[in-house]
Amino acid sequence: MRKSVTLVAFMLMLAGALSVIGCGQKAGQTAKEEETAGKSGQAEEAIESARDYISIVGSSTVYPFATVVAEQFGKTTDFKTPKIESTGSGGGFKLFAAGVGVEHPDITNASRRIKKTECEMSAENGVTEVVELKIGYDGIVMANSKKAEPFKLTRKEIFLALAKEVPDPSGEEGKLVPNPYKTWNDVNPDLPETRIEVLGPPPTSGTRDAFVELAMETGAKEFAWIKALKKEDKKKFKGIAHTVREDGAYVEAGENDNLIVQKLNANPDALGIFGFSFLDQNTDKMQGAFVDGVQPAFSAIADGSYPLSRPLFFYVKKAHVGTIPGMAEYLEEFTSEKAWGDEGYLTEKGLIPMPEKEREKYASIAKNLTPITCDEL
Repeated sequence: MRKSVTLVAFMLMLAGALSVIGCGQKAGQTAKEEETAGKSGQAEEAIESARDYISIVGSSTVYPFATVVAEQFGKTTDFKTPKIESTGSGGGFKLFAAGVGVEHPDITNASRRIKKTECEMSAENGVTEVVELKIGYDGIVMANSKKAEPFKLTRKEIFLALAKEVPDPSGEEGKLVPNPYKTWNDVNPDLPETRIEVLGPPPTSGTRDAFVELAMETGAKEFAWIKALKKEDKKKFKGIAHTVREDGAYVEAGENDNLIVQKLNANPDALGIFGFSFLDQNTDKMQGAFVDGVQPAFSAIADGSYPLSRPLFFYVKKAHVGTIPGMAEYLEEFTSEKAWGDEGYLTEKGLIPMPEKEREKYASIAKNLTPITCDEL
């Protein structure tokens, strides 16, 4: 009798176990696949239940453009307005690359292209599909208060004023000395006799990266022996051309470009470095310096004649599209002609539109969520 009860109990337990397995595992699905699918489903459910808005970080230059799109998106759809934090391009990439899930941002804005090392770091942390979207162009300006005369600088003069080490003024080829220039007049007798004081972004900023590449590096190449180093010893060349002085002539003013504008207004002898869009919004107080004879203007950046112009981007986690509400719709709004087109509302904020063919290309990438590969960087 006891054996029969034990057998019946065993059969009932076995039937229950088989029932659980049958319900939880689809035909042809291994236990490992089921476990992976279960974790994926739990992760998606956690994202959906924990956050109902888009989280965006990154470039202070792209911030005003993204903010306008976010506000428009919040007003015209049933989705919540995305939350945007200005962290700088480098800081944004670190946050973005940290992983997939609700605790990590969905999008990072950037005033430079993602680096291969940043792409690889993303992949190592599970961010394996990253969508790159170029949104338009911007100029980097050196500007000062309208209370003073506008500056007229060459990229060579910018390099000599701001590099940590410069070629020996005595003319000895191949010799570098700590930057001895205290005033603009020291750099060039035709420049003002005012102390060199430039307020600019920190190393985490894409604007800083672009500035040292477009202005200082090009200026450094005016010296033939430094230019030759780019092929002979790239690391040494970069150390000369990209290293900003640290003796007080260059002042790291943080990622808040509005704060730089306020400080320039208070100190007419200083210059500031920021994106053209901020100059465009403050033309009543600020004026852009001429660089190699060209003053920053919408038309000069659009036609490429202004030498310090650069593309702007934002990057999207494909894994978050479809789980964070409104992701696809936000991309559609940003890449619409009414936003980034020739007559779009972003042009009113200073964004220089891409040519039509380029806009069509990136609108298609946004729609199809086509990811980049680290090898193409």
